[in-house]
Amino acid sequence: MQAESKVNILLVDDKPENLLALKVILADLEENLVQATSGEEALRYLLHQDFAVILLDVQMPGMDGFEAASLIRSRQKSRQTPIIFLTAFSTDDNMQFKGYAAGAVDYLLKPIDQHILTSKVKIFVELYKKSEALKQQAQQLAILNSELKQSEERFRSLSTSSPVGIFEIDHQGNCTYTNPRYQAICNITAAECLDKSWLEFVEADDRDAATTSWLNYLSQGNEYTQEFRFLFKEDIVRWLRVRCTPMLRTDGSIQGHVGTIEDITDQKNAEATRAQMFREQAARQEAEAANKMKDEFLAILSHELRTPLTAMLGWSKILRTKKLDEQGTSRALDAIERNAIAQTQLIEDILDVSRIIRGQLRLNLGVVDLQLIITAALDAVRPQAEMKNLQLDICLDDHVGKVSGDAVRLQQVISNLLTNAVKFTPKNGKVEVTLKRVETSWVEIAVKDTGIGIEAEFLPKVFERFRQADSSTTRSQNGLGLGLAIVHHLVELHKGSISAVSPGKGQGATFTVKLPLLQNKHHHLNAGNMSSSASALLPLAGLRILIVDDEVDNRNFLSFIIQEQGANVTAVTSADEALAVLKEIQPDVLISDICMPGEDGYTLIKKIRTLPVETGQKIPAIALTACSHEEDCAQALNAGFHEYISKPFEPSDLITRITKIARLS
Repeated sequence: MQAESKVNILLVDDKPENLLALKVILADLEENLVQATSGEEALRYLLHQDFAVILLDVQMPGMDGFEAASLIRSRQKSRQTPIIFLTAFSTDDNMQFKGYAAGAVDYLLKPIDQHILTSKVKIFVELYKKSEALKQQAQQLAILNSELKQSEERFRSLSTSSPVGIFEIDHQGNCTYTNPRYQAICNITAAECLDKSWLEFVEADDRDAATTSWLNYLSQGNEYTQEFRFLFKEDIVRWLRVRCTPMLRTDGSIQGHVGTIEDITDQKNAEATRAQMFREQAARQEAEAANKMKDEFLAILSHELRTPLTAMLGWSKILRTKKLDEQGTSRALDAIERNAIAQTQLIEDILDVSRIIRGQLRLNLGVVDLQLIITAALDAVRPQAEMKNLQLDICLDDHVGKVSGDAVRLQQVISNLLTNAVKFTPKNGKVEVTLKRVETSWVEIAVKDTGIGIEAEFLPKVFERFRQADSSTTRSQNGLGLGLAIVHHLVELHKGSISAVSPGKGQGATFTVKLPLLQNKHHHLNAGNMSSSASALLPLAGLRILIVDDEVDNRNFLSFIIQEQGANVTAVTSADEALAVLKEIQPDVLISDICMPGEDGYTLIKKIRTLPVETGQKIPAIALTACSHEEDCAQALNAGFHEYISKPFEPSDLITRITKIARLS
């Protein structure tokens, strides 16, 4: 802490011994004692220094103490300086009166009592110090007020000339200040700003999101930054960026919020224009790539079709023109047959792609045993694998269960994957095939090879039509590049998924197919049934349906007609039970009655739409109700249902609706 500075005390006496005596008496005060031997010398000191108190001898040659006191009092700077007269002579009242009239605050007679003198001087010293402290505080306060005034003027200037709108709200959310730019952006007066929130100008489509995010900000107190469309007078729509941050008191509590609004319409328009340019550029590049890819495909197609024709025509002419022995004839016929089969497969692939493009590829559904399918596919590729001395590792789970699907198409999927694995794996390599149950209700088929692998940049394109990693005339393998695209489409038709992974070129690849297991345990169709009647009788095969209805008869009826169509049904009596079931399983479709005790169907679907995606948020849903008014239908759809069916209804209509919305899952 800085030591307190000493104050000045002026001692005026023409006799040095008196000055020395005063200096000794006042030494304990530890202040700065200034000595003057005449009134003139005292006045000279007063020109340059301030004094807490003056001890002034009355009887001095030349200018006496009374004259000196009068001159001291005549100066503005020393007018209030306390003067104590010291004298050894007259003690009459006239002399004391003259001294007080000259401006003295006290009049002491010599010899002076040192304790009295010290106490009196000490009082004036303390008064002086307090006065100086008050002056310093006053100066500091004046400086602070000046700085505050400058700060206020600077804020007012910045706020007035700010290119963004500024607003201030209190802790309750009421607007307390807006700057001119805010008023200009919103096209309202300063008085109107105090009654209207910026939320009132947000366009209707964005208002719910804006209100929700704003209320979350007010409750949580984090920084706020959002962009919304604002609708102003004359139906003018502008994009604005809203920012806000809390204003905190010294104790950390929120006393209000300060925010800005900024017109970013030009920026948004520029971004939209730039995005459109990028889209158009990407579309052009994609079109150019597609045209190049089609040209390459046509060249490959021509090559692939002409190659077997060359062999077939060549051997046919040899058979016509030359008489071959039995071995030669057999060799010729084998070559013709082999190339005819290869060409037939090429044509089938082209036809399949054509059906896929037109949306005309249909499945002939039945109950399929995947073990049989995989075994048959393995038997077909085993000769080629043995020719290359490939090791086939097979691991098939005997208890994996069955799937609903088209046995022919599923065998096509497995055969294609196995054929590729054998084709692209060099001699003495290995191909692994596994079948296992995953995630309770799914089955996984994996085909892994030690072949040429797939480069990272081509991996995302491996299932695209007309795509081949090598489309040059020097490519090492034949084919049109359609097989994996067909496989991908067939797996998706079975509501499954397929993925491909590869560590890189020369490090092999793994293709994994996931299919939903058939959950219905009451049908007894034979595995591999592919008849059209099976497809017609089981349009809901493999689907998991959740029924919610408090009426037991209705519940049983719904369960019966839906199970008859091959679905796996779970039936519950209330909204609470339905929510509990959703935590355990993932149904493909929800069918709910509207009028139920406790929570009705509207409440149930609203709760479901707030759940996480993995627990049923987007589940396709059908509402059943005895009410048939148009407003009832609208209410059901607005609540979150996809379909609305009035009671009584035709079972076939319900089945059709289920089949329709099941595609959404």
